[in-house]
Order: sequence, then structure tokens, then C-alpha cells
Amino acid sequence: MFLKLKNPMVIFDLETTGTNVVNDRIVEYSFVKVMPDGEIIKNTDKVNPERPIPLESSLIHGIYDKDVKDKPTFKAVAKELSAFLHGCDLAGFNILKFDVPVLVEEFLRAEVDFDISKRKLLDAQKIFHMMEKRTLTAAYKFYCDKDLVDAHSAEADTMATLEVLDAQIKRYEGESLKDLKGKVIGTIENNVETLHQITNDNMVDLAGRFVFNDAGVEVFNFGKHKGHPVEDVLKKESGYYDWMMKGDFPMDTKRKLTEIKLRGFQK
Repeated sequence: MFLKLKNPMVIFDLETTGTNVVNDRIVEYSFVKVMPDGEIIKNTDKVNPERPIPLESSLIHGIYDKDVKDKPTFKAVAKELSAFLHGCDLAGFNILKFDVPVLVEEFLRAEVDFDISKRKLLDAQKIFHMMEKRTLTAAYKFYCDKDLVDAHSAEADTMATLEVLDAQIKRYEGESLKDLKGKVIGTIENNVETLHQITNDNMVDLAGRFVFNDAGVEVFNFGKHKGHPVEDVLKKESGYYDWMMKGDFPMDTKRKLTEIKLRGFQK
């Protein structure tokens, strides 16, 4: 690999029952662990989502109820997967908006501690969209000059993402990077720390309901309080906390909201 690693990195992809982070479940995962010495370890399997897989989802990833009826649930394999991912940074294609939040939700439901706060997160899609603004299939063709066979199968997408991410570093190392508004936010360097900072510079919760503003303060990123400091809103409108905690928000979002609220009490 051209990408320099200090820690093992797991490139992963999930196939799910749908696209709702809160309500949908994993039906297949593929974790490809890349060691700093270049060794690659694959961990791919299907899981029983304990609910019917909608036909529209099956038509995309090719996984039907009969394919998972005898598979273990995510809860049954959660501890084993957590051990496999221990000490690893995470990478993938569109993982920040979907795969990481879904994975965290599944671990929380399984009551297995899966802390991502000390992990570096690399999203090849975010770099790709900033630089080229296309899709995984197009990215694979553009960067690797290959056609993506078996798209939407977890392992094919995962291995393609690994090649795309590696090719991106080769192509863009040393170039200035601009955000979607054209602002220069850094330089592409061949190290995971810099890439993590570039692609996760204002993230608070995985679903993006809160973001850091230019002053480093958590602000709402949706609704009537968008752009307002979360801590200030909770002080002025205490019922908003209860509304969110009872609402259809990811558990990770609710956890971050509670952390901010408790911090306000401590002050």
C-alpha cells in the first residue's frame, strides 16, 4: 500500500435492510483489516436482522430473507467483531453519514462498548466528492481504471474502496484541499491523522445533527435552532432536550446531546 499506516486500518462496508440509521439493520458486513506491514485480513459474513428484508433492498444487494434465516444475529457476533476492530482506524466509502452510524447503533443495541472517539475515520467518498464529485463505480474507474464487478456486494465494494483510497493518496499527495464551498482546508498528506482532520473537521455526532462552528462550539445543524449553540438552547428551552430524547433520533445523537447537557450542569 502507498498509504502510510501507524495503526491497523479496517476498510468496511455494510449491506442493510434499508437506509434509516435508527430503524434499519445490518444483513451483511465486510471488514478488511490492513496491517501497517501490508498484511490484509478479511472478515465477511451475513447476519440475521431479525426482521424481513424489504424487496427493494434485496434487489439492490441481492440478499433475501432465505439467505440470512440461519445466520447469527448481530448481537451474537458483536463481541467478536468488537475484538476484531479493537485498536483499528476505520475507512470506507460514505461511512461518515451511514455505515459508521449504523455500526455504532448496532453495537449500542447489543450493549457492547464500541468507542470511536480515539479512532481515525477516513471517508474515501468525501475526498472523492471534494476532488471529483462522483460515485464509487466512477471512482474505481477513474482512479484504478477498472470496472466494478458485483457492485453492492459488501466485499466487492470494500476491496474497491481500498484501492480507490490508496490511489487517491498517490494522486493528490501535496495538493491543497478545498471544502465544498471552495475554502482551502488543508493539504493532502500521506498520513492518517491529517486525512482524518480534513474529513472530520466539524463533526460532533455521527448523524450530523450537531456540528462545530468556526469557534469550536457545538451548534444545531437542523431545525429551528440551526446554527445556535446546543448548550444555550438547552438552557433556554429545557423541553427541547426531552423532545429529542423521545424522538426518532440515533442513540449516538442522544448520547452526545446528554453529554452536552451534563457539561452545562457542571459549569
